[in-house]
Amino acid sequence: MSTIDPSRLLQMRSSILNQNQALQRAAGRGGIGGGANAEGAPDFGAAINHALQQVNAQQSKASQISEAYERGDTHDIVSVMIERQKASLGFETTLQVRNKLLSAYRDIMNMPV
Repeated sequence: MSTIDPSRLLQMRSSILNQNQALQRAAGRGGIGGGANAEGAPDFGAAINHALQQVNAQQSKASQISEAYERGDTHDIVSVMIERQKASLGFETTLQVRNKLLSAYRDIMNMPV
């Protein structure tokens, strides 16, 4: 088994940090941390939050139009079914994205250091 050379380890660490800073500059962040970048583009958390709000709005719209149909306010079953399918599709997509994110998180956490 080989021994660990401290100078080589520090050199690798420095190289990784330099590459990380270069990638962050290329991504437009310029440093460590999240939030909006210099152009004002939303970060990942804001994008996910916006997508969840849209799915929630679609679910609410589908519920309202279904209730209106049940009350007899509308007789257009086609639009009711289309809105319900849109809400269902949005929800299923959200679940799949969540599952992929959790899987990626688990993969990252299980990576050897």
